[in-house]
Amino acid sequence: MFQAKTEKIQQLAQKYPHRIKELEEIFSRKTNVYIDYANVKPWASKLGWHVELKRLKQLLNSFGTINAVKIYCGTLVGNKESVEFSEELKRLGYIVTTKPVKIMKKSIDVSSITSASPDILKDFIRRSLLQKLKVETVEYLNSRLKELNDQGIFYIEDLKCNFDVEIGRDMLIDYDKNGIENFVLWSGDSDFASSLEQLLADGKRVFIFATARKVANELNELRKKGLAIFDIQKVRNFICWNKEKTV
Repeated sequence: MFQAKTEKIQQLAQKYPHRIKELEEIFSRKTNVYIDYANVKPWASKLGWHVELKRLKQLLNSFGTINAVKIYCGTLVGNKESVEFSEELKRLGYIVTTKPVKIMKKSIDVSSITSASPDILKDFIRRSLLQKLKVETVEYLNSRLKELNDQGIFYIEDLKCNFDVEIGRDMLIDYDKNGIENFVLWSGDSDFASSLEQLLADGKRVFIFATARKVANELNELRKKGLAIFDIQKVRNFICWNKEKTV
């Protein structure tokens, strides 16, 4: 079942045979992998290392039961680097789903509010938390925003590109029409809970690949129904940037 696609993977497999055995058990049936890249990319700030998508694909290609590896990522229209990134993923053998990233401008202009007003901050801080902040804290935060206003900065750009609907749809289609038995999702987002719960209820094997600290409570709750969570720290040396390997 496992046949290393590169010499490096072979060397690592010999050093960490227990990891390969664990992955063989996970990929023991016809498997599709779904990668929510917008969710995976920020993990680097918590992990202290980066997922190298080329090495990841080489590792997954080493398991004969993996039917497809699908990745979902936004494209910044007019940005050459962003467009080339999607094309490179296709060359690596990923099935790529992409759509334009939405650029939303959010005002940080505090010139028309009082120093104690939460009107601007409520767009950035959850109401439940904002209500617990002291007036002095709100005034301090507004004063920092005023400093930015004095520098001519009156809004920030918030990039948004969500693929929850597309990934959930593709999982259910692959279950219904493509005979997939194993579903491996690279994401810790709670929005997938409904789709995963449906797959589990229908007797499918479902795995979350993530860093343990980035899995939503809603997904952790599904462990009671059979969801398995695999901590990607276990395969760091197989999938991280070469300079970040611990061996």
